Amino acid sequence: MSKPTVITEHVSDIPLLIEQMRHMQLISLIDKHFAPHGNWDGLTPGHLTVLWLCYILSEGDHRLNQVEEWAQDHLLTLRSCLSPGTRRLDASDDHLARLLDMLGNTENWEPFEEDCAQGLIRTYALEPQVNRTDSTTARSYGRVTADGLFQFGHSKDHRPDLPQVKINLTTLDPLGLPLVTQVYPGQSSDDPLYVPAIERTQACLKQSGLTHIGDSKMGALSTRAYVQHSGDYYLTPLALTQMSAGEIDKRLASVWSGQQPLTAVYRPAAKGTRREKIAEGFEWTESLTATVKEQACQWTERRFLMRSFKYATAQEKALRARLTQAQADLFALNQRGRGRQRYPTQVLLEEAVQTILTQYQADGLLKIRYEAQHTTRAVRAYGAARPARTEETADYFLRMSVNATALAHAIRRLGWRVYAANHPKRKLALAQAVDAYRHQYLEERGFGRLKGRALALTPLYLSNDQRLAGLIRLLSLGLRVLTLVEFEVRRQLQNSQTDLAGLYAGQPKRATTRPTTEQLLRAFKSVTLTAWRTGQDTWQTHLSPLSKTQQRILKLLKFPAKIYQRLEKQSLVLAPKMGEP
Repeated sequence: MSKPTVITEHVSDIPLLIEQMRHMQLISLIDKHFAPHGNWDGLTPGHLTVLWLCYILSEGDHRLNQVEEWAQDHLLTLRSCLSPGTRRLDASDDHLARLLDMLGNTENWEPFEEDCAQGLIRTYALEPQVNRTDSTTARSYGRVTADGLFQFGHSKDHRPDLPQVKINLTTLDPLGLPLVTQVYPGQSSDDPLYVPAIERTQACLKQSGLTHIGDSKMGALSTRAYVQHSGDYYLTPLALTQMSAGEIDKRLASVWSGQQPLTAVYRPAAKGTRREKIAEGFEWTESLTATVKEQACQWTERRFLMRSFKYATAQEKALRARLTQAQADLFALNQRGRGRQRYPTQVLLEEAVQTILTQYQADGLLKIRYEAQHTTRAVRAYGAARPARTEETADYFLRMSVNATALAHAIRRLGWRVYAANHPKRKLALAQAVDAYRHQYLEERGFGRLKGRALALTPLYLSNDQRLAGLIRLLSLGLRVLTLVEFEVRRQLQNSQTDLAGLYAGQPKRATTRPTTEQLLRAFKSVTLTAWRTGQDTWQTHLSPLSKTQQRILKLLKFPAKIYQRLEKQSLVLAPKMGEP
């Protein structure tokens, strides 16, 4: 009897991901904007991009040399779902490197990004109004060159010892959808990156009246002036370089005296709960003038001085922790013994105290009193030249206590922050400004996915700058996939007022209205495809039946179940050709 031939593949989430990227028109858009060279063979750049993103999103690994073997292990699935002509060699590291060369071409990437944004807005019926811009860094073990992307700079990964590249990302509210991805050398300052990002965002969205939100580095006067001049709006906190602590204290003096009334801001109440007061503050206006593109620009800016209770509580907790540690370190200065320093003068002890107070930002919060301990000892004689004598030495110690008044004033000052906006009141009330900025976590969540397990950008292994830019742009497409799958499922659940169960291991009945894409993809890990035959017998195939949870996810995404079911029929045709290269 002939030995049977069996092919088993983990189909997993591959059909879902391919269908999602077809829905986003990635294949056609990439093929439109990135024409391959004459020696290109095999899958088109669009199909190869989708294949690679399937690997990255399924495996959490962007390394080029791992994709070819993965493609071989999923060849029947890829041929059924992506292209019948898919080959193992299409996913070789040489092919992938050439794809990165194409994606790294800025002249082609920018019009692609514009078309991609417009297509997604139409497909998902999005209403662009608010976008957010921020930057992060990605570390590498690569080599630093004079004009390369890898440079030493302020590390947001807390690894200043490693070279890095800087990534600027603009996303669209309320889903956090990436619109613009820009790559800069690792030592670049954040402030000058905002205007180019805003310009690119305006080119992608092709409309005026947008609201641009960023952190305090977006608060530079030149950036605010550009947004005003372009007909858009901004909302940003102001750094102390834009409004000093002294100016803020002058504004707060009227609050302490009771002359300035405060407006309360409440969190919208969930059903059956009372609304919660989350902040309070007041606003005023400032007249500003700046020059934009050699033209004078004048406008009235609204400023909000707000106190977030949550922010104030977090700051107070940190302040008290610093104060406790400062007291412990100061108390250690009084300890004497082997290996411990003595302070024979008050000046030396004061210097040590000031170093600790500065380190823990505790100046003025502690009352320090210095005491000297004098000791007299007898020194015996050594011959006629050195008669017996007494010698007096001093050793300085400190006593400390908390300055309760100063601490109370410091705590009262916590949580206050100045925000600036150029909206008219009818478009942005004070409470709306607070709520809008509180959603800044959307940007950080995107960075977390970009550098975390989902897309695994860091650490970077590439050294070629163009390929490095291409890889970051490729992963930004993966971030778009993650964002849109999550957004669509959550939107459908909200519209139908239902939830989704079956996503939590060991808790089959636990349901959620806000599933993550990672949870949704993980739900398909059990799907397998098997094709077999004995001798010259006809091929037979079997696909794991989809569970109710899997079917529900496809329905929420508006994908037909046949994207999985058709694998059995197509495999009957494709399995006999599996021996071909």
